Amino acid sequence: MIIKKNLILEDKNKKVILYDVFHNDNSTKKPLVIFSHGYKGFKDWGAWDLVGKEFAKNNLFFVKFNFSHNGGTLKNPIDFPDLNAFGNNNYSHELDDLERVLAYFKKSYYKDIDLNTIVLIGHSRGGGSVLIKASENPLVSSVVSWAGVSDFKIRFQENTQGWKDWKEKRVMYVENKRTKQSMPHFFQFYEDFKKNEGRLNIKSAVENLQIPYLIVHGQKDLGVLPAEGKKLMSWSSTAQLKLIKNGDHTFSAKHPWKFDFLPKELKEVVLTTINFIKSNVKL
Repeated sequence: MIIKKNLILEDKNKKVILYDVFHNDNSTKKPLVIFSHGYKGFKDWGAWDLVGKEFAKNNLFFVKFNFSHNGGTLKNPIDFPDLNAFGNNNYSHELDDLERVLAYFKKSYYKDIDLNTIVLIGHSRGGGSVLIKASENPLVSSVVSWAGVSDFKIRFQENTQGWKDWKEKRVMYVENKRTKQSMPHFFQFYEDFKKNEGRLNIKSAVENLQIPYLIVHGQKDLGVLPAEGKKLMSWSSTAQLKLIKNGDHTFSAKHPWKFDFLPKELKEVVLTTINFIKSNVKL
């Protein structure tokens, strides 16, 4: 198996994107699977490396990456040393990053990628982003959301006192309970959403999807409630819904993950997704 970590995708006048690749060392053409992390996430979180290995073992070409404004740096891609970048992140940046990754791999620097089968997977907030990207980029042949959100707008809690304070101060802080950092969210995040609200409507994106779509959600998810997965299912004419018994928001994985095996719930998510991808491979 070939594993390459912290590769650099550069683009003029844009922040770099760090990415990892996992694939078997053979000449067989492999479906391309691109994984997007969620809010306060990063490509090296928890058991994501083990996830990459599992996909590669099944002869899929697996890519995971850090969104350019996720708060990581070239020297330290784990956690959030660049809080200014984190505060300046928004949904438009993340969709642009996804487009950059797709465009890069479309050039097929890797000769064992099957460009007829490109799959986007997103976890949590990333689950919303991949749905929008899949609806607007014809390269994407199927899409998967793991514990994916169904609505970006409701998370701003518009016109509450907290939102009004945020608007006045132009910044609000959210504590990262693991790192103990006070993580800034600049008001540009909301302004960018309003400017692009039509594009950032997940319901519309899902309704427009004409490709296979898999929704995976934990029955005990308190971060993004299972009702959101059921909403996504109700909007789609192509979706399948898999509920994971005892699955929480990260399917029993944690950071750091100190074991050399996947937790039971995440293993079920991965195998369900692999079977879905293989059943929809374009011949």
